[in-house]
Amino acid sequence: MQALRYARASSVDEAVKMLSDGGPTARVLAGGTDIIVMARERRRTVELFVDVKHIEELMQLTYDARGLTVGAATPLHIIYNDANVLQHFPALAEAAHVIGGTAIQGRASLGGNLANSGPAGDSIPAQMAIGGVATVAGPSGRREVPITEFCTGPGQNVLQPGELIVSMHYPQPPAHSGQAWERFIPRNEMDIAVCNSASYIVLDGDVVTEARFALGAVAAKVLMVPDATAAVVGKRLTDETIAAAGEAAKATATPIDDMRGSIKQRKHLAKVLTERTLRRAAERARA
Repeated sequence: MQALRYARASSVDEAVKMLSDGGPTARVLAGGTDIIVMARERRRTVELFVDVKHIEELMQLTYDARGLTVGAATPLHIIYNDANVLQHFPALAEAAHVIGGTAIQGRASLGGNLANSGPAGDSIPAQMAIGGVATVAGPSGRREVPITEFCTGPGQNVLQPGELIVSMHYPQPPAHSGQAWERFIPRNEMDIAVCNSASYIVLDGDVVTEARFALGAVAAKVLMVPDATAAVVGKRLTDETIAAAGEAAKATATPIDDMRGSIKQRKHLAKVLTERTLRRAAERARA
């Protein structure tokens, strides 16, 4: 483990100042389930941890007519046990429920998963597909970043020095909408996804009026799949249009071969998981 300093922030402004004064080796400590491991393995140089778990705004979960707002450090178990999340944002609950084990879920957060910006980050496809927007605070004030634009590469994102994620907002899904998330892993003990997928649709009868699809673990960052959207919007949702969305996902995926899966397997999974999540999203939209 590296020698480092620890500081506890009591407000967003204080956290921003600590991060700014700490320079490029200062890091936010929310759950710490990723960054502590990275520091221990010297994959990240960390000289200062700024603990944000005591900032009320980062630990809140609120739901109203506009949608759901989740503080960036809110533990996962609070999210997937919340009745409003389960009813209106099931894709978020599905993703949050499988990130780590029970002990990890008492510390880890959606904000931390997003800030880590891993290509296989389980919650990121769900957050993108349902139209999430991150509120970011920094030395120049606050700004909003669509989550579809947040990740820029493996472990890379739009955060600038001194910035941190304050919260994520997910707009209220309209009537006759549905969403779903799923991943594939070789075994329960190996919980880095070989592929993960999220689908979101709005139906008018059997016709799709709106759709978004996202894929993880099949490229250098989590991907939106606009060709899958084009394959279903304005059309009746049938086996043929679902298959077309799956083929579009397969064509969009640009995976690599590694110890967890081959290019061929990952492209196949992109198709299969997109079709599965689309069908489940449609069931929820009809319900």
